[in-house]
Amino acid sequence: MLLLTAAACNQGSASAREENARRVAETGLYGLALDSAIVIPSVTLETLDGQPIDLAEAAQGKLSLLFFGYTHCPDVCPVHMTNIAAVLHAFSWARRDSIRVLFVTTDPERDTPQRLRTWLGSIDSTFVGLRGTQAALDSAQRELGLGAAMRLPGAHAGDYQVGHAGQVIAVFPDGRARYAYPFGIRQAEWAHDLPKLLTASAQTVPHLAEGS
Repeated sequence: MLLLTAAACNQGSASAREENARRVAETGLYGLALDSAIVIPSVTLETLDGQPIDLAEAAQGKLSLLFFGYTHCPDVCPVHMTNIAAVLHAFSWARRDSIRVLFVTTDPERDTPQRLRTWLGSIDSTFVGLRGTQAALDSAQRELGLGAAMRLPGAHAGDYQVGHAGQVIAVFPDGRARYAYPFGIRQAEWAHDLPKLLTASAQTVPHLAEGS
C-alpha cells in the first residue's frame, strides 16, 4: 500500500506541476495510482445534520472524491474544492450526478456544522461535509495511509493552522481507493481525468453488487 504523506497548507505548486506532467505522459492520468486498492475504513462520522454515517458506506455507489481538510485552510483546501467544483459545473447533469465529493474536516472544533454548510455551499452545495471525533478522524486517516492531521502555530496568539494530507482520494463505487490527486492538480487536469475515472469506476459496480 502506498503511504500518502501529510503536507501542511503551504506546499509549492511548481514542482507539483512538473511531476503531474511526467505522470500523465507515463500513465495517461494525472492521478497517482495506488500500489494496491485501499478499502475505505468503516468509521462512524456525522453528517451536518448530526446523523451518524459510516465513511465506508458514504463512499460507495459512485465515484467519490474524498478529502480531509478544514475551512480555515489558506490554500490547499479551497483550491482543491473550487477547482473540482468548476470542472463539475461544466459537466452534463448525468455525468455530474455520477460523482460525489466528500469533505471530512480535520478541525472539528472550529468547523461547526453551520460553518461547514456555509463554506461548502459557497463552493458547491452538493459537496458532502462530514465531521467526527478526533479518535474517529485519526482512525480514518491512519487506515487510509494518511499522515495524521496536526495543529500548527498560527500568526496570532490563540490562532492555529492544521497540517493535513494534501491529496484528494478517488474512490471507486466498490468502496476502494485507487488514485490520489496531490495539491497542484489544475482544472484542466481534473477535466482530463474525471471522465476516464468514471469509465474505469463503472466497471467496479458489479463487484459492489456481489458484496466483494
